Amino acid sequence: MSAKLHTTHAPHESKTRILNSALQIFRARGYSATRIEDVCEAAGLTKGSFFHHFKGKGDLALAAIQHWNTLTGGLFAGADYRLHSDPLDRLLAYIDFRKALLGGELPDFTCLAGTMVQEVYLTHPEICDACHQSITSHAATLESDIAQAMQEYAVHADWTPRSLALYTQAVIQGAFILAKTGEGIPIAASCLDHLRRYVEMLFNRPVTLASELARLHTDELMRFQQEEN
Repeated sequence: MSAKLHTTHAPHESKTRILNSALQIFRARGYSATRIEDVCEAAGLTKGSFFHHFKGKGDLALAAIQHWNTLTGGLFAGADYRLHSDPLDRLLAYIDFRKALLGGELPDFTCLAGTMVQEVYLTHPEICDACHQSITSHAATLESDIAQAMQEYAVHADWTPRSLALYTQAVIQGAFILAKTGEGIPIAASCLDHLRRYVEMLFNRPVTLASELARLHTDELMRFQQEEN
């Protein structure tokens, strides 16, 4: 996903350079294997500059999660899937957008919070809480569309907008894990295709030619991105 993020270098350029480097290295190596020296080298800065801004690696991790939230929040807030007038179309287009982001190397599209929480959930509760907040806050952005779609499509069920929103994130995070096992982007894309079909079934929407064309269009975008990389 980093290839899609518009990283900035102001107002504290050195701090932002460290944070941008941390996003990539944490996602590539995980929290435990990441060294402060590695982040400094990637940022082109000294350890003195690092400690001017951060107390240590734990402090950096918390700041990196907040930086991640800011960057990804802007990415999703400005995405075209929000332009659909129908709430179900917005939700399905969100899934298509997540699929379109699958490109480049694994650290380019996997989730910082999802990567780190698997390591720190027992050992670093403050970082774990920040990861939880990152994932659930993003899921919460889908809840209003799900609630509106339930009303417009007369869906009466024992599940809630929140539970479905969190389920979308469970599938996405699981897709990232499967990609890391060596199966790469294809298995992650397949998981998102299944998620889309599941959501369509929940709302009793038949798979239409338009939806299949949208899926094929996303596949074409992914292939184009992979060829560019």
